[in-house]
Amino acid sequence: MADDKRARDKQADDEERHQSEREVEEVRNRAGEDQQKHGDPSAQLGDLDGALETHDYPTTTDELVAAYGDYEIETQGGTESLEEVLASTDNQTYDSADDVQGRILGLIHR
Repeated sequence: MADDKRARDKQADDEERHQSEREVEEVRNRAGEDQQKHGDPSAQLGDLDGALETHDYPTTTDELVAAYGDYEIETQGGTESLEEVLASTDNQTYDSADDVQGRILGLIHR
């Protein structure tokens, strides 16, 4: 009988450990989704992200507007084109896609 109880106790302990592992994994997955939605620039600008990644750098605001001005970006107030988002800025030079993404996200207050 003691062996059966020991086996049941071990099985219960294993199930508790697996449940804890599943809960930790779920929290990590949710955190990753939140980062994609709110903190990771490469997940925030939709199709524009891919275009910016393949664009030649350095580049300027004017060059970006000429190439991608019609791309739609989700903002806190709705949707705006890249041209509308960058309209309030001077012609700046960007060294990388990360620079451009950071500037855009700053302008749309994300």
